[in-house]
Amino acid sequence: MTIELAALVPHVPSITHEEKVPEFQREMVNAMKKLSKEIDKIKPDAIVLVSCHWPSTFFHYVDCTPVHKGSLTATEAPDLIKDVPYYFPGDPELGNKLVKAGIEANLDVKEVDDPYYVWDYGSVVPLRYLTPKENIPIVNLSVTLAASLEETNKWGQVIAQVLKESDKKYVFLSSGALSHNLVRGRHNVPTVSEHALDKQFVNLVKNKDYESAYHMLPEYARMARVESGGRHIAMLFSMIDKCWTPSYLADGQSSGSWNALITFAEKDYSHLAESPKIVLT
Repeated sequence: MTIELAALVPHVPSITHEEKVPEFQREMVNAMKKLSKEIDKIKPDAIVLVSCHWPSTFFHYVDCTPVHKGSLTATEAPDLIKDVPYYFPGDPELGNKLVKAGIEANLDVKEVDDPYYVWDYGSVVPLRYLTPKENIPIVNLSVTLAASLEETNKWGQVIAQVLKESDKKYVFLSSGALSHNLVRGRHNVPTVSEHALDKQFVNLVKNKDYESAYHMLPEYARMARVESGGRHIAMLFSMIDKCWTPSYLADGQSSGSWNALITFAEKDYSHLAESPKIVLT
């Protein structure tokens, strides 16, 4: 068994409650709900998720807590995300394997096992749609601000190797945006220049030119202010097999950022697509 699916997933605060989702963000929610049915078919033994809203300063943290249970009020947006409950199983065995492998690769990796640790909304929001039954074990990863894109990609490679050597099935989720130069007003789209970079990057990905997309990432992250400096994407790239099919399923703006749902797998998931607004060539 191995990694069955990897995906870039959105987590914009205003999609937390389905009944309150703005029309211009609804396609992302609809596509994630469709993708959740595909994840159910995979029956993964665990989901490994890296979230841009778990920023760690120096260490790569791995959440090895046996049970993830809490109620989230987001410090950044307590009006939109307030007392949102979650209750997921963890996977301490897998988490500790990742920690051990990271340390053996001379990376600064540490275990977190704390029932009082409260999840961030980069974890809670997408999982509300992708795993609504809350029945799949979750291992959360931080994005490490002191780590370069190269180091983050190396850490991803270590994680991918552990997952691929297992006899179990896994899904990897990268929770974060593309361009992320935030402004007031969630209806606002990125600037013309920022969005041109989004389109160039997406087209490289869509054409399976993952190597060029990875090499574009540092300048793209700097000029379009990609969320978390692109670290979540650098880790995602380490999971992708060059033969996999990328499927661009949905997208939308949020306060000047651009958010996309993109899957990578042997299977083509393009039939799940709504009507993404980004132009693909």
